[in-house]
Order: sequence, then C-alpha cells, then structure tokens
Amino acid sequence: MANFVLVHGAWHGGWCWRDVVAPLARAGHRVFAPTLTGVGERAHLLSRQITLETHIADVMGVIEAEELSQVVLAVHSYAGMIGTAVADRMGERLAHLVYVDAVVPRPGESWSSTHASATREARLAAARANPTFSFPPPDPAVFGLAAEAHAWVARRQTPHPGGTYEAPLAFDVQCVSRVPRTFIDCTTPPLATIDVIRQRVRDPRFWDGHWARGAHLVELATGHDPMISAPEALVDVLLGCSG
Repeated sequence: MANFVLVHGAWHGGWCWRDVVAPLARAGHRVFAPTLTGVGERAHLLSRQITLETHIADVMGVIEAEELSQVVLAVHSYAGMIGTAVADRMGERLAHLVYVDAVVPRPGESWSSTHASATREARLAAARANPTFSFPPPDPAVFGLAAEAHAWVARRQTPHPGGTYEAPLAFDVQCVSRVPRTFIDCTTPPLATIDVIRQRVRDPRFWDGHWARGAHLVELATGHDPMISAPEALVDVLLGCSG
C-alpha cells in the first residue's frame, strides 16, 4: 500500500483529481487530494495574506497530520513550486515526487520566473485590480479540454491568490535530487507557460547536473489537465511510481 498525496495547480481544487483518486483507492492505496487555501471549496478564505508559504504549509500539514511516510507526492502545474519545497524540507517522508506538467524551479525562482513578460504583466495587473489580490482562471480550452470536461472545469475554477505568483523559493537542489522524480510532459496540446520547463528537464546541465540523477521523463499525449483528460494513463504512471 502506498500513500498518495495529489496537489492541484492554480485555479483548481482537490476536486480535479476525482477520476484519479477512485482508481488509486480501489487498488488499495491511501489517497489524499487536499485543496489549497483560497481556492476550490476553500475560496471563502481567499485573501491578500495567502502566499506560497501558505500553500506549502497546507501540503506539509497533510503529511504531518496523517503521519504519512513513503509518500508519492504528485504536484500539478503551479504546485511544482510546492512539491519542490516539500522535497527540500521533508524529503525523508517522500518515496517519489511526480511533476505533472508542473513548474520545476531553479533555486531563488518564483512561479512567474519562467513566464513571458506579457503573461506576468497581465496576471499582476488582474491581481492588483481585485480587492483580494487574485487573478481569474483562463478558459479551460487552453488545457485541451472540450465539451463536458470543459464545462465541468469552467464551473469549478476559482481565482488564484496573487501572493503566490512572484514569491521566490529557496531550496537545496542536492536535497531535492535525493528524492526519485518523474516529470510528466503533457504534449497534446502543450501549454505555452510550461515550455521552458520542458526544455529544462531534458537538459543534462539542469540543477548543475543534479536533476538527471534519479529523474525520469514520461510523455502523455493529452493536455495540461491529464487528471481530467487522461485519468487512466495518469493512474498508470502514478502506480508505476509507487514501487
């Protein structure tokens, strides 16, 4: 039995893992899909005070409260920042870190660091215009979703706390690289804001060569939300990371 902790990306909530949680649980594993502060069913807590550290604490709190070890931590999109921090601070509790089309930062970078200037400026302008300093979700079409899946995600997305966007993350690459890692590259269609990351995880020099030690790359021919558009394929990858 493995312990899975599934962390959603921006604008989403624990709800997005619905079609992944069920088959993992049926396979006999413990599965936790927390919702980060200020989004999803916790949108009533949205405020200017929410930072990247708030969300890191959300995830570390689940691991601590549930007394989990040998955790397969799957982090989607923005939550790559969170997963990197957790691997740095409590790597001894992790069996595998799975970046699901997620941000893989360099030390000192923020979520916004690899985005085009136009993207950064638009998101920050939107956040400043909002009393809660948050920016609205995009059309789910950018995640390669159509028809019922598009409508389902559109109904559930919520604004994302702006205080997480430019917050830098300090971490030790040697510490994080001790945790086995898998990067899942969602290629059809590829999300433009992940392009820099796709190049990084294929570069043997990334993290001064530490990334390549114990890291694996998997490509899925689906869009940025594979937990919704290709849950069976994603479950197969996650099960492969569990031992």
